[in-house]
Amino acid sequence: MSALSFTSRKLVIAGCLLSLSTLAGAVDLQERLPERLSKVKAGEQQIVLLGKKAEVGKKAPAFKVVDAGFKQTELKDFKGKTVLISVVPSVDTGICSLQTKRFNTEVAKLPEDVVLLTISTDLPFAQKRYCQQEQIDKLVVLSDAVWRDFGSNYGLLIKDMGLLTRTVLIIDNEGKLVYQQMVDELAKEPDYDAALNALQQIISKS
Repeated sequence: MSALSFTSRKLVIAGCLLSLSTLAGAVDLQERLPERLSKVKAGEQQIVLLGKKAEVGKKAPAFKVVDAGFKQTELKDFKGKTVLISVVPSVDTGICSLQTKRFNTEVAKLPEDVVLLTISTDLPFAQKRYCQQEQIDKLVVLSDAVWRDFGSNYGLLIKDMGLLTRTVLIIDNEGKLVYQQMVDELAKEPDYDAALNALQQIISKS
């Protein structure tokens, strides 16, 4: 067996172990989180969301996620900046891809002290592959797959699916959650104009 094939096998095994440990953690998390029936629908079915719902007008809950290299990233890393968070169930699907591409094009129109993030529960290497294929290179794509910390702290984790419900959030430069648009159907794009207009208003006040 060559050194290359041996290394490849180790990477595959490591990836499988990570996926299994992440799944086990997600199942355990679901047993501990508060749940609520939301107005969001998957087809005709209303979905149940896990975690405490974040309140607009109050301090944005802290969270930790990871980047493409599994490096921990936290909300406090963007202190002093206005942050728009595009939340998607999975970047490499039709509607989520459209959403991610749209916000990626908006970054160039914004001041340097405004940060656009995309967060999903896709594993980091899947996000990295998607971003390379689709040339997503202006917004920051982060994964909530490791701890489900973002989803549980914002009440956006879909029960029994391990995915995040489609949402747009804006946190102002003082760390307050000032805008939340939770899309009422999983298979529907957000209202981009409403979110971007809200962002411009927030920027103008800062």
